[in-house]
Amino acid sequence: MHQVYNNQMKTPVTAVFDIGKTNKKLLLFDEQYRVVSEHAENLPETVDEDGFPCEDLERLKNFVFKSLEQILSNPNWEIRVLNFSSYGASLVYLDENGKPLTPLYNYLKPYPEKLLEQFYSDYGGKEAFAAKTASPVLGSLNSGMQLYRIKYERPELLEKIKTVLHLPQYLSYLITGKLCSDITSIGCHTNLWNFEKNEYHEWLSKENLLDKLAPLAASNSIFRVRYKDHHFDSGIGLHDSSSALIPYLLSFKEPFVLISTGTWCISLNPFNSSPLTADELNSDCLCYLQYNTKPVKASRLFAGHYHEQQLNRITAYYGTPASKYQEMAFERNYLNLLDDEQSFSDIEMDNCSSDREAYHRLIADIIHQQKRSTELIIKGSEVKRIFVDGGFSKNPIYMNLLANVFPEMEIFAASMAQATALGSALVISSLPVPNDLIELKYYSAK
Repeated sequence: MHQVYNNQMKTPVTAVFDIGKTNKKLLLFDEQYRVVSEHAENLPETVDEDGFPCEDLERLKNFVFKSLEQILSNPNWEIRVLNFSSYGASLVYLDENGKPLTPLYNYLKPYPEKLLEQFYSDYGGKEAFAAKTASPVLGSLNSGMQLYRIKYERPELLEKIKTVLHLPQYLSYLITGKLCSDITSIGCHTNLWNFEKNEYHEWLSKENLLDKLAPLAASNSIFRVRYKDHHFDSGIGLHDSSSALIPYLLSFKEPFVLISTGTWCISLNPFNSSPLTADELNSDCLCYLQYNTKPVKASRLFAGHYHEQQLNRITAYYGTPASKYQEMAFERNYLNLLDDEQSFSDIEMDNCSSDREAYHRLIADIIHQQKRSTELIIKGSEVKRIFVDGGFSKNPIYMNLLANVFPEMEIFAASMAQATALGSALVISSLPVPNDLIELKYYSAK
């Protein structure tokens, strides 16, 4: 039922804060999950006590409150439910009054080698520990290691820490006042979760750190909120990688792999529950837990970054704009380039007959890498479909070559508005999922 406000009808919406490293967004979805409003800002970073760049928590908090108040005071919208998605591997340390005690340390901050060796020496060695926690050895990117570092480098700070939250749950806490941990944050390359036993790893108890973590709550938990005379429901927030998978899980029942493309191309298989092998871990595979607590096997490839670097070589050599290649048509006579597994970075530009050939060679190189990466997580599962979303899904050369290296698969370019935010909206909504939520374009090897 629409609320009447000064003789105007207010549209009921689901609001989602989608907090990326660069873009901070507040999105509103109507009852058909269409984006009806979007507000985005880039917030300047600050530095921590060592001068390392990091998120400015105070600015971020102000963005959340200010953006929310603007929507609540807008006569067009009525927030029914609110949720949050954000990047992971970032911890907020709260004192007994619920106030942050430190900057939001950057997961790219170098980790002390001596402390790293101490940790893995005490807990069974890198390979065995990584297998149990489905977490490759990534230093600060394993968020549990950030807490371990505080214990040994700043014991006086540890004494003051009452509760530790991952960033999505801190954002929720700002509005709900509820202290929760969520399995999508805890279960993503954190070193915190023992995938074999489906519980926290014992190191947390041995280091007397387990009681610092907020209690686990279900990912679809909802709290009733009263905020400045407004009433609505709020979720507890989701890790962005898990959130982006949700629209696919709710739309498709047949087993599939999703290749989410951007700076990183991440292959996600929610239908492969086999334990990670040492080889898979060494090949940049990991597991993380979905909102429904089931594991997703994932592999990573730095393909978007590589594409950008090598495209710069092509544009510099031919004097062409990068925009020319965004939707360059696929030319079938270049299919034989798939027979050449030479890295494009090793190819001299004057060995290419044209910029079209050069660009097809670059994408063929990326596809070889993509095939190896994606096969790691397809192996042993019943998957017959691959969905590609993000930047490369709009690239006809990438999509056609992918179809040719996976001829036994159905290959689809998938598109939808704001997948990460949409996943967070879907998790807490009671509304039915529309059939046309995701737009698909089929690519055939033939």
